Amino acid sequence: MTHGEIIIRFEKVSFEYGHNKHILDNVDFSIRRGMKVAIMGQNGAGKSTIFSLITSSNIPEEGKIHLAQRTTIALSRQVIPRDELDITVRDFFQKCFKEKVYDIDPKIDQVLEVVNLKGHDKVHERTIKSFSGGQQARLLLASALIQEPDILLLDEPTNNLDKAGISHLTDFLVKYKKTVIVISHDAKFLNAFTDAVLYLDVYTRKIEQYVGDYNDVKDQIEARMDRENRKNALLSKEIQAKKDQANAFAMKGGNLRAVAKRMRDLAEDLEEQKVDVRKEDKTIRAFTIPSQPDQIGDIVTFSSVSILKNGKPKKVKVNIKLRKNKHLLLSGPNGIGKSTLLESLASGKSTDAVIAPGVRVGYYRQDFSTLNFNDTVYESLAEVSRKVSGRVDEEKIRATAAGFLITGDMVHTKIGSLSEGQKGLVAFARLVIEQPGFLILDEPTNHINFRHLPVIAKALDQYTGAMVLVSHVPEFVSQIRIDEILDLDK
Repeated sequence: MTHGEIIIRFEKVSFEYGHNKHILDNVDFSIRRGMKVAIMGQNGAGKSTIFSLITSSNIPEEGKIHLAQRTTIALSRQVIPRDELDITVRDFFQKCFKEKVYDIDPKIDQVLEVVNLKGHDKVHERTIKSFSGGQQARLLLASALIQEPDILLLDEPTNNLDKAGISHLTDFLVKYKKTVIVISHDAKFLNAFTDAVLYLDVYTRKIEQYVGDYNDVKDQIEARMDRENRKNALLSKEIQAKKDQANAFAMKGGNLRAVAKRMRDLAEDLEEQKVDVRKEDKTIRAFTIPSQPDQIGDIVTFSSVSILKNGKPKKVKVNIKLRKNKHLLLSGPNGIGKSTLLESLASGKSTDAVIAPGVRVGYYRQDFSTLNFNDTVYESLAEVSRKVSGRVDEEKIRATAAGFLITGDMVHTKIGSLSEGQKGLVAFARLVIEQPGFLILDEPTNHINFRHLPVIAKALDQYTGAMVLVSHVPEFVSQIRIDEILDLDK
């Protein structure tokens, strides 16, 4: 596929947060008009920061960012800010423009049809918080598309989307003619439409530019690491031979000492020729979520479930009892009421289900609103430790955090300053310390590096308490023991 002029160019760009959070170091890359590019890298590497530099929300410490003349940019954010949840759909879209757009409703209708979110009564007057997580993900995408930008920036656009939503978005991007840059941990989604990858290496703080989709990049990285390892192995063999020769000549003394020195110098020269083998992203350590001890009998009893069918509330009778070691999968399309059901369960306000007295509930919310963003990671974990055991077990807190790649100064970082993926890892660390008897998980794969997902799936598979799971990622769910499925659409 041929592409047009260069539309974005980073020239020796460096950027850091504060004094010790280096993100980019002397980075160069370029993107041509019409390209569809994925940005990849581990949680916290700084992928969203690249978007903030492109949109000028952040300014580089050094270097320049060149944009083609009169280029317009729109960003589809990962999450809707909390201060926008109470505004109407009309006001939400109006905020996308610097100047007031008169007669904006037809534009909204048009873009909602593109993201497959049409047919809702009085949609312009509805508040944002009245939509489900998956529907809010579609609103975020629509808020970028309504601006008709030259460059479309998508930050984790598949989070919270059901299978139909992902399929609809994929089809749209395949046909889309303008420049698209996507941050995503969903390799299958990326492989459907991307033709290049920018890989942000968290160790070197450089960006590696590759042609092809994620699978191509994976093959290229593995081939490169193999070449680097083979080169280093040959050099090590040659270095050892020079050192052996140097030792042999030195032993003989006399004029041969000069030869020995020359051999050692050659060995040092060869040592400098060794290359730093590219490091792979770290994966979180295997972990266990211990279940609350001494739980017997029915932990949760569902007598009915409340759902939204064609925008109207409906109560359906069910008879489901969850005991220890019983895992329930809650399924159904975006907007049917899965997250609402989980929230009412976790808050103890559900009229449809009863949780046995004394059961400790562990709740993983897709929007991380169970976390206090003003707490540091340490304070957040200490709060749970105190609640469970009546004291703060510092050794356990630090060991648990380290297992989720939260090490060093990051333990004293405010949760609000972490990447979305790192917030997810903190949420899992809290569950490990909390030892819940009933585990509620709402889209636990959102924002999480795909390398961590098998580790998380194994922990959930082995969890011995009662569990309710919502996830739109079949590959993830297939790795977890599910005892019963409640399909709210049937």
